[in-house]
Amino acid sequence: MKVFKKTKGIVMLSVVIFGISLFVLSCSKDSASYTCATCHDTPEALVANDGSAKGIYKGTEVGSSGTLSINIQNGSSTITGVMVLDGESVILTSSVAYVDGAAYVAPFTGVFDGSPISITFSVAIGGLTPLVTASNIPGHPDATFTLYKETSTSLIEVFEGTYTKTGGETGVFNILLSRALNKWGGVALNDEPGSEPDDDIDGTINASNQLIVTGNGVNIGTISGDEIHGSFVDGNSATINITGHRTL
Repeated sequence: MKVFKKTKGIVMLSVVIFGISLFVLSCSKDSASYTCATCHDTPEALVANDGSAKGIYKGTEVGSSGTLSINIQNGSSTITGVMVLDGESVILTSSVAYVDGAAYVAPFTGVFDGSPISITFSVAIGGLTPLVTASNIPGHPDATFTLYKETSTSLIEVFEGTYTKTGGETGVFNILLSRALNKWGGVALNDEPGSEPDDDIDGTINASNQLIVTGNGVNIGTISGDEIHGSFVDGNSATINITGHRTL
């Protein structure tokens, strides 16, 4: 059973990130200077929920930048969520009851920046394919979420970051990963208005804590504690730098 699940299929369909082929990489910054004081060091998910739609789901949002966590009766009878967007934390609640052995689909509602918001969360039987199928967040009409299910043996960590490219291009680059599974996935969004998220990149984590892209073996960065840093040259001889820090 796959436990490293994804919202929009973070699968490497081609050796492309930010729309360009990669062929050279160098990494930087091996020592961590940042620690996420609010992040968990061990999984919150209970073993009883590993094969169930119940449990813990964690993810990231672009179209701005933020995180989302969903708790479906993980050790209690409650169903709640927490979204952090632009530094503001929002408590989300659902009124839809969970049914054992069934898929779960429900709107989660809350108040963000003084306005009501809603996020529709869906997960298949067994905790497969967690998705945010719709969202209504004033000021963030193009919000895109990527979620993974956490298990009792696989802590999911979320890193929020940015990238810069020779020529002045900048954007958001957020990463979800499991060190226990040695897997990661990333989603990028150019800061230019109207840009679409690029989430077709994933890979493995090697023994040196390097993020290796599936299919071509390119190293886009190194995990150092609660930080990620990397620098590489693309197929157009432009340098791309990434940096991020763990927020969930």
